[in-house]
Amino acid sequence: MKQVSYCVFDTPLGRCGIAWTKGRDDGCGYAVTLFQLPEATAELTESRIARGSGATSPSIPPPPIAEVMERVSKHLRGELQDFRDVPVDLEGAGTFLQKVCEATREIPVGQTVTYAELAKTVGQPSGARAVGGALGRNPIPLIIPCHRVLAAAGKPGGFSAYGGRITKAKLLAIERAVVNLCLEFSAESKVTN
Repeated sequence: MKQVSYCVFDTPLGRCGIAWTKGRDDGCGYAVTLFQLPEATAELTESRIARGSGATSPSIPPPPIAEVMERVSKHLRGELQDFRDVPVDLEGAGTFLQKVCEATREIPVGQTVTYAELAKTVGQPSGARAVGGALGRNPIPLIIPCHRVLAAAGKPGGFSAYGGRITKAKLLAIERAVVNLCLEFSAESKVTN
């Protein structure tokens, strides 16, 4: 069994968490295995990434992981990054989730697709709901950009990170994605205020 390490770090969006494995079988070294967008508090963020990684305490990130962390911070500051080159470890994920995550990684920064379009891409033309369910279990959001996948007619669909659709809208706004989400988000924010 691979050892998983984690740490938390500050970003313009809030405190994030990252977990990684070392010594992948393919010789690539380190790979990201979990990513945690900010929770309601920094303590909750750390608690969630620690629990997900199974590690008992945070670690000092090795240089390749520290570089990913810096790129995440830049991205969330508006200095957009392409994370397709970041090695990820989806070994514990099922085959369908892996296939959906691989296809999702190919969505360029600032662009979006629908759940139905992504379902066609992975060979499941009637599987939009299955794709949505798989993305709800995405262990590496942002790096595997599930926020770029929308429901039909430009509706946001779900987002499993803290803040849900509001967080999804923030990520899309940072990426300058052209989507028509204003009305639905305005109505949602009135309910919560």
